[in-house]
Amino acid sequence: MGIVAGLDSSPDFTRIVVCDTDTGAVLRQGYAPHPVETPDGGRPSDVDPQAWLLSLGEAAGGGLLEGVQAIGVSSQQNALVPLDAQGNTVRPALVGGDKRAQVAAADLVDALGGREAWAQAVGSVPQAAHPVTKLRWLAKNEPENARRAAVLLQAHDWLVWQLLGRPVRRTTDRGGASGTGYWSAATGAYRPELVELALGHQALLPEVIGPSDAAGTTPEGLLISAGTGETMAAAFGLGIGLGDAVVSLGASGSVMAVHPEALADQSGMITSLADATGMHLPVVTTLNAVRTLRGAAELLGLADLESLSDLAVKSTPGSHGLVLLPYLEGERTPNLPHTAGTLSGLRRESMKPEHLARAAFEGMLCGLADALDVLRGRGVAVRRIFLLGPAAELSAVQASAPSLFGAQVVVPQPADYAAIGAARQAAWALGVSQGTLDPRNPPAWQGAAAQVLEPGEELAVGQAVRQQFTAVREQTHPGAFGP
Repeated sequence: MGIVAGLDSSPDFTRIVVCDTDTGAVLRQGYAPHPVETPDGGRPSDVDPQAWLLSLGEAAGGGLLEGVQAIGVSSQQNALVPLDAQGNTVRPALVGGDKRAQVAAADLVDALGGREAWAQAVGSVPQAAHPVTKLRWLAKNEPENARRAAVLLQAHDWLVWQLLGRPVRRTTDRGGASGTGYWSAATGAYRPELVELALGHQALLPEVIGPSDAAGTTPEGLLISAGTGETMAAAFGLGIGLGDAVVSLGASGSVMAVHPEALADQSGMITSLADATGMHLPVVTTLNAVRTLRGAAELLGLADLESLSDLAVKSTPGSHGLVLLPYLEGERTPNLPHTAGTLSGLRRESMKPEHLARAAFEGMLCGLADALDVLRGRGVAVRRIFLLGPAAELSAVQASAPSLFGAQVVVPQPADYAAIGAARQAAWALGVSQGTLDPRNPPAWQGAAAQVLEPGEELAVGQAVRQQFTAVREQTHPGAFGP
């Protein structure tokens, strides 16, 4: 019997869970917001990494980590921390989906010879959020800082390094490395020439260690595991495996699944990430998920999404012929960056608030089902779908999702799955170091408590709604998904 901790440093806060090493039961929890203020209340694009350490210290207060034998670190992805030759930050970390870097992303795509060249090289096409794109932005806009950048870390790399006392050796894991744009999940190797293409010169990159390896031990004897990105940690905390997919309902949406091999996708719709276990985690993103529901609620004068859901369930599957293509911000899947949403099928009898409300839910879920089909079309098995996000609790989502997705849907109880995944990684590294666990097999922790929804007799109805959506999409945007 022992205890381990998982630390998740998200864009806004640090959350820590202390878990039983054998079962994964959460014993204690800590939380603290990052001390970051922005004038407009939005998320900043530049953050001093010291803010992450300050919130970590606050979250760990009150003896939270007493008796802990190992710590795993999960952190926001795409946060680039450039260091100088002495290990000091050259400038604040570049974080999030930095819109400043959109031009830099297009430059990089062209510089390597197009989207297919990038997909073949590293399994993803540069987007504004990717660290490789932020390097190009830095070189173009802050050339002096770019010249001083000698070491490139991501958020979890930097936190692990700090916890270990800033040793000479710097490490990362496959999951974190696979999101940089200069490491290939297919080959398991860096592409340093892509760093040079973006930054203008080479830089030191952290050593990529295995899923069950330890990054090191603190001076106090606390083992620190490899760490990973938030997406990989959440998947590990949920306990997903082959045949499982995760659909995340945020303002935008994402679909990811566990797969035994890396997928190169010349369209750029699939981002080929590595997971925290040695497998692969292909991800497909849609730009329009819950923002579609919020737009519909505002249009109908409703105060919240619960009211929209209650209204939608008064309609019937198919929304009396109304079809909403939810491409309100343009779309990535399919690749229609400059398009707008479309409302089709307006007839006198369909012009009722409940039908528009249902069309918003069906449009959002059909868009995510299209993303699932991108993965299925590449041979990814999808037998069970974990549905995440507060909107997953809405009755209109739960009534439609299983039949539209054509699979069993699991709605886990809300929990800090990224922090739990980080703790599970810590337990794995600890067990391997003690000789009690196999480096190829993570500890078998209790699965997430969840509600399970089956498509059942509604499957045929749901597939008819999908066909109605697909017909309108093909008529409005012919060939959007290729032949």
